[in-house]
Amino acid sequence: MAKETPASSSMPSGLKAYTVPIFLFVLAMFFQLFLLPRSFPPSHYDGTQFSKLAFSLDYFLVLGVKMYSSVDDVKDAYQTVASKWDSGSGVSLPADFVKIQYAYELLTNLVWKRDYDLYAIDESVHIIEELEKQYAVEDFAKIKLPLLEVVSYEPEREGFMSITSQDFASKFQDSKPWLIQVYSSGSNSSAQFATVWRRIVALLDGVANHAMLELGDVQLVTYLAEKKPTGQVFFRKGLPSIFSFPPNCKTADCLIRFEGELSADAITDWFATTVLGLPRVFYHTKETLVSKFLSKVPPNKVKVILFSQTGERATPIVRQAAKDYWNFASLSHVLWREEDASFWWNALEVESAPAIVIMKDPGSKPVVYHGSGNRTWFLDILEQNKQLLLPQLRSTTSMELGCDARGYSRAGYDKVTWYCAILVGRQSVELNKMRETMCRVQDALSKYDDSDDASKDPSITPAASAHKSKRLSFAWLDGEAQNKYCFFYVQSETSYDTCGTRRAPIDVPRILIVRYHRNATETANAEQKSSKWPKTVWQSEADDVDPAAQLVVSYDGTAEIPQIIKWLSKMVDDGDNRNLPFYRAKTPELVPESAEPMRSGVPKTVKATQKLLSLWNRIKDYLADPRMGPTLLLGALLSAGNVWWMRSRSSTQQPAQTNQPSPNQPADNVEEKKKKERKREQRRRNAKEEEVPASITDNEPKDAVQILSSGSDSD
Repeated sequence: MAKETPASSSMPSGLKAYTVPIFLFVLAMFFQLFLLPRSFPPSHYDGTQFSKLAFSLDYFLVLGVKMYSSVDDVKDAYQTVASKWDSGSGVSLPADFVKIQYAYELLTNLVWKRDYDLYAIDESVHIIEELEKQYAVEDFAKIKLPLLEVVSYEPEREGFMSITSQDFASKFQDSKPWLIQVYSSGSNSSAQFATVWRRIVALLDGVANHAMLELGDVQLVTYLAEKKPTGQVFFRKGLPSIFSFPPNCKTADCLIRFEGELSADAITDWFATTVLGLPRVFYHTKETLVSKFLSKVPPNKVKVILFSQTGERATPIVRQAAKDYWNFASLSHVLWREEDASFWWNALEVESAPAIVIMKDPGSKPVVYHGSGNRTWFLDILEQNKQLLLPQLRSTTSMELGCDARGYSRAGYDKVTWYCAILVGRQSVELNKMRETMCRVQDALSKYDDSDDASKDPSITPAASAHKSKRLSFAWLDGEAQNKYCFFYVQSETSYDTCGTRRAPIDVPRILIVRYHRNATETANAEQKSSKWPKTVWQSEADDVDPAAQLVVSYDGTAEIPQIIKWLSKMVDDGDNRNLPFYRAKTPELVPESAEPMRSGVPKTVKATQKLLSLWNRIKDYLADPRMGPTLLLGALLSAGNVWWMRSRSSTQQPAQTNQPSPNQPADNVEEKKKKERKREQRRRNAKEEEVPASITDNEPKDAVQILSSGSDSD
């Protein structure tokens, strides 16, 4: 075999050592020669592509003037080129004429030139390619001029609010969010977007503020616009550019930019979801409305169904209402179809869309509103119908309903006696039937007319009068969720059929009436007796009772409405006219029932996608940075120099001696070195022992002498 030379063996190791510098050098060349030229199109001034600075020789003749030349210079250059074409001395290709004519029209319009010079906005550049294809073989004289249509867009005439650097700070006084559009008065895209913007402004009425910012306000535009790593201001998606200030945000550090489709539906959905964090209102069909919406709405909430003709996503106004009325109502959308018209008429009595359907208690007739209105009209409907006909007794509603011994009557603080009729039971079909019955009882008492003495019914009048004067309230209680409260009132052998967890397939709803009575005299006497002597622990617990006395009676009759009304009237009449005992107790607290979770904001998957997109945009910004190529080349040179220095340093150092014998070293020399090493080790140990100071534990030295004192005994 041929013996490997040192030079041939060091070649792979040298390449391996210079891997990083070589990689950086190749990356710098690839960036400078291929990636960078694509990020800088030819200039309309002199036609020089940025690749010329990136060691490329591409050059396209346009006007041949310097960057940022004045309008007069552009006109002079155009006249020079045009005179050559007229004389026939210049090249008369249609493609060249299109480029020159386009550059001339762009750079002689003051607004277009400003947008191009400051922000690199050239939204009509696609016309060049289109005309090149159209007039590839035809005479350029047939090209219709001008190539560009001049646009003068003034949003103030359409009633849109504008914002400038002078009034920017003064307009951000409230906590409302802002939606701002950046536009150019000469932009055709901005002018075409006016219709969409008008629709967005109407949808955000009362939800957010809105304004428009013109590119001529360079100071404010520079502050709010995106910036490349080089500091250059740019608009990633062109014009118009949409961004928002969330609530309580007043600086550019917290603004959010919109990067989606420029449509009213997409922008308002992004604003409601990302900026405001509002819950979504989903669409359902006739097949899914019951299973995915009606059956999942908590029993204490009203169901609101919005019929739509267009199928647009819920507007910010609707979603804001869904958030504000979350504890009272649940909202859903339904797309109206003519083939389903008969179904909706038979089910909900809906004739056409748009329409709003309010569904309250089980068995109650839906409330239908046809037509569309403004924001006030919609919110008034929700406010009028946010309560169930028979409200649920909860920790948040007990005081409002007048069904709390620690509170007062709905009729006022001066009423000393009031009543609360409570339907108690577990969630079941039987409970829903009784809820429907109690709703009809309420309705009958509300419609009872006691103005005519001849038509008065003594068996109805007391309850009807108390109900109209708000001294008699109606509510229903979930006996399973509020089991302690339920057992406190339902004290019987069969209370487990009504309260607590279901132990058997038996559900027996019960009707109770609670009489609340506040007696200021007896309450004061009780407090005086309790304060006469010092309280013990047991007395303190016994005195911790509700201020209003309670008497509870359970209804044991049939579920007939007239019978229930007569029983309620008898209880109210006895409570008002008879001298009943004043008995106070400590009522168990109503358990705060867990509210339905509000699914709002951007889903996690969408957030992850947005972060990846933002990261990719950032990478593309750095790939378009002209400083990246020289930076990578400098890194390659520094890395190569560092590798060379480290290798040179290691080659000048002597290899460290080891105790391992080499293959060519004699065995006698190895053994001799080991003996010398053992002797040196022994000498180091002896030296350490001699240097240790003496202590009281050491042996007595040989030359030690004991000296006795004068008073000691000696022979």
